[in-house]
Amino acid sequence: MNNLNNDLICVALAIFCGGAIGLEREIHRKAAGLRTNILICLGAAVFTIISERMAGQGDSVTRIAAQIVTGVGFLGAGAVIQDRGGVHGLTTAATIWLVASIGMACGIRLYSLALALTAVSLAILLGLAKLDKAIAKYKKKPNSSNSLE
Repeated sequence: MNNLNNDLICVALAIFCGGAIGLEREIHRKAAGLRTNILICLGAAVFTIISERMAGQGDSVTRIAAQIVTGVGFLGAGAVIQDRGGVHGLTTAATIWLVASIGMACGIRLYSLALALTAVSLAILLGLAKLDKAIAKYKKKPNSSNSLE
């Protein structure tokens, strides 16, 4: 029963962390939103829990972890789109990859790390979005020094 309670805490935290990041992505109308980020975080947590349980004496729990990284990298690659000389979806792909790592942290019971990563991720996604808009606005301003050329 103790393992079940611990596992439920891992799962609940993965849902919370994935949901927090997914909500930010959903609000900003990104392709991978609330459900996607929750499922990725949850899946990574569950695979990590299973890996830990399956590992016998001398076995490495890192084998499944390595496969999570590879599988999520493939999933993130599907979010990247090249269009008319531009690339879109890189932040979505990076978020998918990061949410999986948060799920793995939940699965291995590194709760403080998972919560800290979630907070930092949200600060980056929210804070740098404002900076991106300011930079884009600055780039659109006509350059007065170029007007004489």
